[in-house]
Amino acid sequence: MAIVIPFKALRPQPQFAPKIASRPYDVLNSREAKVEARGNPHSFLHITKSEIDLPEGTDVHSTDVYDKAKQNLNAFVQRGLLFKEDKACFYIYQLIMNGRSQTGLVGTSSIDDYEKGIIKKHEFTRPEKELDRINHIKSTRAQTGNVFLAYRNVEEIDTIINKWQSTHDPVYDFIADDGISHRIWVINSDQVNNSLTQLFREKVPATYIADGHHRAASAAKTRLQTEENYFLTTLFPANELKILDYNRVIKDLNGYSLEEFIDKLKEDFDVEQVKESLSPIKLHEFGMYLKNKWYRLTAKENTYTNDPIGILDVTILSDNILDKLLGIADQRTDKRVDFVGGIRGLSELEKRVDSGEMAVAFNLYPVSIEQLFNIADSGNVMPPKSTWFEPKLRDGLLTHLTRD
Repeated sequence: MAIVIPFKALRPQPQFAPKIASRPYDVLNSREAKVEARGNPHSFLHITKSEIDLPEGTDVHSTDVYDKAKQNLNAFVQRGLLFKEDKACFYIYQLIMNGRSQTGLVGTSSIDDYEKGIIKKHEFTRPEKELDRINHIKSTRAQTGNVFLAYRNVEEIDTIINKWQSTHDPVYDFIADDGISHRIWVINSDQVNNSLTQLFREKVPATYIADGHHRAASAAKTRLQTEENYFLTTLFPANELKILDYNRVIKDLNGYSLEEFIDKLKEDFDVEQVKESLSPIKLHEFGMYLKNKWYRLTAKENTYTNDPIGILDVTILSDNILDKLLGIADQRTDKRVDFVGGIRGLSELEKRVDSGEMAVAFNLYPVSIEQLFNIADSGNVMPPKSTWFEPKLRDGLLTHLTRD
């Protein structure tokens, strides 16, 4: 059963929270982070992407970057921007995007659970990305990146969270530049926190990594150096979550002409040119953008199996188009493929192809949360970049220190 406990968060003074809160470190490259933090000395990007404060061309994985992150974190505390909670607490984190709310519980989850498989994974991790966060944690002695966990709903947990929200004011309540609302409540009652911990132990047999596989793996691998047995997580019940599509753009057609490529596609798909941009409305349907035109691809029955992995549209695309036709066997390492989160819309796919940077784009029907659970329960992993969750938690609002 899941072990989740409260912790003493390092968090902003309320008046600084909107300026400190930053988008997750792994959705921005260094150039984008520098632009986003420009003119804002309070941005948490100075800690999570500290290369923005170093000379242009600095190796982002150099010791200088991690040392700068430590220096900046200490400076935020010394300047009174951040303070550490006096007692261990749970925190309620609510996000609202386009009128839809999503509420989770922030605490720390057991590294033992991660290593025993009680915290279930659905993706492989990349060593270089793990090493980056390992070095960041070791240098700052802080887990600045939140691991996004999901679990099957427990009515008693929902009731406690809803009651606390309705009877207490949030400590943070602001709308970020992207229009997403962020609200956080502090649960500072020992009785309520003990009840939540007990309910997770009794009612939640497993939690599932929705987003943050590298952050979780890095926290586990720094355990010996930090002597920290828990890592920062926000846990959302399944009915609060919505998975968006995670799409693919490809640099070339692997030597095929447009006509040859479409003929090859027809062996495994029904191919229909459509007049407008296409977002799939059901499983096994794909949108394809090629040479200024949109096509609907419908997978034939021979392209998939009914096991938890084989039934996925991302598997159908990977096996029958990316690998079979385009020669892309490993999407994690092949530089000819790139990934575009569904939040960016179909116009981003068109832009990447129309610019000549990419040759073709594929729009996928989203994976369901139940499919994610089934795959993780089966011990399998999805192809890389199968799920995109929105809205995303902001870094800097709740940090877990691995030093006391």
